[in-house]
Amino acid sequence: MKAKSVLEAAYKAWNGAARLRSRRKRYKNYTYGDQWCDIVRDSHGRYMREDRMLEESGSKPLSNNLIRQLVKTVVGRYRTQAAEAGLYTGADVAPLARLNSLAELDSRLLEEFLISGCAIQRIVEERRHGGCGVWVDNVDPRKFFVNAFSDPRGFDIDLIGMLHDFTFPELVNRFACGSRERAAEFRHIYSGIADEAAFGLARELGAADDSDDFFAPGREGRCRVIEVWTFDCRDDGDTADMDFVWHCRFIAPDGTVLREYDSPYAHRSHPFAVKFYPLTDGEVHSFVEDVIDQQRYINRLIVMIDKIMTTSAKGVLLFPADQMVDNFSWDEITARWAQSDGVIPISGNGQHLPQQVMTNTASTGAYQLLQLQMKLFEDISGVGDALLGRSSGTARGVEMFDTQVRNATIALADIFDSFTSFIESRNRKALQKE
Repeated sequence: MKAKSVLEAAYKAWNGAARLRSRRKRYKNYTYGDQWCDIVRDSHGRYMREDRMLEESGSKPLSNNLIRQLVKTVVGRYRTQAAEAGLYTGADVAPLARLNSLAELDSRLLEEFLISGCAIQRIVEERRHGGCGVWVDNVDPRKFFVNAFSDPRGFDIDLIGMLHDFTFPELVNRFACGSRERAAEFRHIYSGIADEAAFGLARELGAADDSDDFFAPGREGRCRVIEVWTFDCRDDGDTADMDFVWHCRFIAPDGTVLREYDSPYAHRSHPFAVKFYPLTDGEVHSFVEDVIDQQRYINRLIVMIDKIMTTSAKGVLLFPADQMVDNFSWDEITARWAQSDGVIPISGNGQHLPQQVMTNTASTGAYQLLQLQMKLFEDISGVGDALLGRSSGTARGVEMFDTQVRNATIALADIFDSFTSFIESRNRKALQKE
């Protein structure tokens, strides 16, 4: 395949995941506390963030972030199970785990997996500051692309890659191979990185103008490099056999191929380990996605209760004007009413005595609805009192509580097993056994 065709296919794959990246951004916002981020339409037809619309209507955009605690609980449970199973201490995987801090790396990846449904790592053998060896890196889904596939094992992947942002010295070190001429060529390519003329191909492909764009300059003036792996078929003229090989190209945004080679790995494949969950009909639906609606409803109920409590009467004094004695001001009445032993003189025959008004906010039913939604949140997520470390009140003894924890973990078995299969696939690739 020609470089331009490869770049077009890569951009098409990256652009095809725009909806996935948009959903991931929303789920990440909800997980980390920005839970009024949705764009809504107000009564005047204006589009704005939901929190702004609430503020303009006189309400406070309050939230009770249950999703963050949910994700932390699941990640904590995984780390406990991994430690008990010795997942990172086996003789074959221990050196890899120590070099890459795999326990920490995989825990952060599981967090991503729960939020977006995507687990992506890149496994390469190279020299770094930490030494020479097999390195494992988590890949940001915003910088990753792959052709549309539906096999949970990824057997129907034929194009895959990611976006890199290198400093210019790193770019020269990786791709110039010690050649001054090559370094000068790279400087020429990237010197006009802000010039529209350098992105003729980007405009031709209809690239969008945003910070995460496929062709955008790297952050802080870094050099954008597009790594693309394709499963190519070649005709061997000598034997008339077809040769299938994974081929890598590092391409500059203007279409210049900086470096290319066939897969050098023992597994003869690309260096990525990928797991999308659950990949039904090729679609990704994350763990967090299941509880977004419950979280939104809980937040709305909290705002409603706060509004009710703010606007309801709380100790309001109704004092008939005809009962006020002479030479006694309203300020004095207010001050004495607040005293525990205050005395307020009144006039008249006492037919209309002062009275205090208190509104019973519990009668609105909002509290009952809030409790119901909290219970539904636990039921839908599968993370209840046992996994949260709280006794349900019926457990008696350690063995009974451990049984409850094991039973509660069944609801998360599919998530854990799917992620574990990803870890096993990654290890086979990293240990060159695949």
